[in-house]
Amino acid sequence: MSINTPKYKDYIFVGVQLLLFAGYVVPFKLTTLNLREWLRYSGLVVIGLALILGTTALLQLNTKISPFPTPVSNGKLIRTGAFRISRHPIYTALVFSAMGYAIYQESLVKLLITLVLFILFYFKSRYEEKLLGQTFSEYDDYKKKTRRFI
Repeated sequence: MSINTPKYKDYIFVGVQLLLFAGYVVPFKLTTLNLREWLRYSGLVVIGLALILGTTALLQLNTKISPFPTPVSNGKLIRTGAFRISRHPIYTALVFSAMGYAIYQESLVKLLITLVLFILFYFKSRYEEKLLGQTFSEYDDYKKKTRRFI
């Protein structure tokens, strides 16, 4: 199995991620947060900014995108655009979108799922960075100059 072939850890990370996404969209209300109106609507601003970051990263990756942390074959290390702001701009965009929507919906459950998603992406990104360091010799220098998330 080469470095570019998804491994069992890849499937675990993506499986847990999909379960969290599914739990996020289930219309379940434990309690509401009762936020001020300006704070609720600031969640929409956060979503908008996250969409810009995530869309930019998706366009930069083009056909070299994968849900798995293992680098795709023939991939290149991108250090410009969204990847200059964050080493993992798609993870960042997903977390901020989820957080913004949870705030807008005043949903404690969605905020808790967002926290768990952030923790998952932290560990997924650590695993991914280990593999990226093995694939790209310049990755350590990139890590020193760019934050993992924002």
